[in-house]
Amino acid sequence: MPTASRFEGRVCVITGAASGIGRAVLVRLVSEGAQSIGVDLNAGGLAESAEMAARAAAHGGQARVLTASVAEEADIKRVFDDVVREEQRLDVLVNMAGVLRSKPTTEVTAEEFEALLRVNLLGTFLCCREALPHLLATRGNIVNAASMSAFVGHPYMAGYSASKGGVVALTHALSREYLLRGVRVNAVAPGGILTGMAANPGFTPEMDPRLFQHVTRPDRLLGQPEQVAGVVAMLASEDGGFVNGEVIRVDGGTHG
Repeated sequence: MPTASRFEGRVCVITGAASGIGRAVLVRLVSEGAQSIGVDLNAGGLAESAEMAARAAAHGGQARVLTASVAEEADIKRVFDDVVREEQRLDVLVNMAGVLRSKPTTEVTAEEFEALLRVNLLGTFLCCREALPHLLATRGNIVNAASMSAFVGHPYMAGYSASKGGVVALTHALSREYLLRGVRVNAVAPGGILTGMAANPGFTPEMDPRLFQHVTRPDRLLGQPEQVAGVVAMLASEDGGFVNGEVIRVDGGTHG
């Protein structure tokens, strides 16, 4: 674990913290001194993440968790009301909550497409909207989860790709809107990362594997969630203090 104390005294909210990259970010920020609040629908996974963060805690860092759906406006209002009431401030928002569905486009229902947008895009927007008044007070920052699928065609993932393209556009818009008010907004764009989502993408036999050759490494190597968390920590800290409106690829060079 790193020995830096870049987040000592800072309050951070991390969505999608019950597993994968969100869990890795929670652990990383607590290890660097953050008072971190993990948010997810999966209460059991959140409890495991909190235990892992407690073992990694240093520089006064602590973790607590809140069960909520990022796709539900009332839940998100409740989360940020709780955070500001209990912690008295907010310095960093990391939007990592997301869902992935793989399916031939002609078989995707309107409800399935909308469900992806609700979590990946609407959820990110709602969290940003509720966090921004508090981040303005602390001159804090936001890190969003985009994806390389927003830039390079990922077959059978039209809804997921569209939602992540929306996150990229939202990141750019907010970074410009708050440029002169002290709030930075950036994003990471992971490629193939070893998470439960990547391990179970829902591929079916009719999906032609040849179409995936341009989005996978020749050696099939996947990145680790902790490697993405390291980039998030840089962006959210003062080390990233002059980085704004960027979407940083974390894909091991997969997409050229």
